[in-house]
Amino acid sequence: MSQNPSWGDPSRFVKEIHVEESCLELPFTQEILARAQLPFTVIPDYQDLDVVPGSYPANLTAGKKHLLLCRNRGQFFKPCPGTREYRCCNYQVLNIGMNCPMDCVYCILQAYLNKPWLTFFVNIEDMFAEMSAAFAAEPSRFFRIGTGEFTDSLALDRFTHLSRALVNFMADQPQAILELKSKSVVIQNLEGLEHKGRTVVAWSLNSTSIMAKEELRTATVVERLAAARQCAEWGYKLAFHFDPIIEHEGWQQGYAETISRLFDTVPAASIVWISMGALRYLPSLKNIGTRRFPQSRIYCEEFIEGLDGKSRYFRPHRVELYKHIYNLLKSRAHANTCIYFCMESDEIWREVMGYVPDERGGIPYMLDQTVLNTGQ
Repeated sequence: MSQNPSWGDPSRFVKEIHVEESCLELPFTQEILARAQLPFTVIPDYQDLDVVPGSYPANLTAGKKHLLLCRNRGQFFKPCPGTREYRCCNYQVLNIGMNCPMDCVYCILQAYLNKPWLTFFVNIEDMFAEMSAAFAAEPSRFFRIGTGEFTDSLALDRFTHLSRALVNFMADQPQAILELKSKSVVIQNLEGLEHKGRTVVAWSLNSTSIMAKEELRTATVVERLAAARQCAEWGYKLAFHFDPIIEHEGWQQGYAETISRLFDTVPAASIVWISMGALRYLPSLKNIGTRRFPQSRIYCEEFIEGLDGKSRYFRPHRVELYKHIYNLLKSRAHANTCIYFCMESDEIWREVMGYVPDERGGIPYMLDQTVLNTGQ
């Protein structure tokens, strides 16, 4: 499971496109087909697509070579599916598609999806109309929005150029901020845009060993940080996510190396927030992950069932992981950077950081203030 250093643009893994017939004549669809220059087929309805032999999830790797362009028949814009049992940041999810061409051993989407191919929604006029209506309905609310919940924000951007449309739209939305989160380095479409500070470009980071062995078809740590530095030079605010934090041999040194590289490469003042979250997964994911990646050992540690039904490391174990990483981050982070936990309890916050979110207005307030108080 070694990492190929040339996977900075994982869209190269896609070999064929399938287009829902009702979407074929949309200008956006035609633009994607023209850029991709890949063979494509037209299907009457997206539910009729059945081009990948075998059953899910065994056919997931092969399915990632197929991209479906179709309409989103549901909501584009909805709250992050957090749980009541742990502290959530009240993120708003913008659903631009499902699945991605990368293949992380721990990816929760393996347990959520039931189709192996990639899906991208082309009725973006409906998406922007839905966002505008949501903003108008709550004019006093500040929205933090991300596209990286069900897919990678930039992995298919060479085909779609959606990032340009999103950044241009968000530039005129004073009550919202957009986060584009990726493990790729497809940033070319972000250059030269008048983003007005309304877009944060973010990367997931991990121990160097985990990134190399457990995150297939992703950009290397060197590539990700170089892309982040370039975005900072273009004036974008940055964010980073150490999630999932995974115990493995040499984890202390592995995370220390990544954090050292982060602050040696990227200007600390450009980073608005950094999140931390230990490995957690639905019980069904362990069965899928161990079958698809039999050489991986990340599911072989001791876990307990958390309050949300997900498997988690024992609390003292999580605290040990968090304290090491938090102290490394805190020693080099800018004073204005918000370091926070994703889906953790008040007890963990208190033990690691010395306070609970409510003492500082809550996680949403902490993140909102961080980005609002950072210059344009």
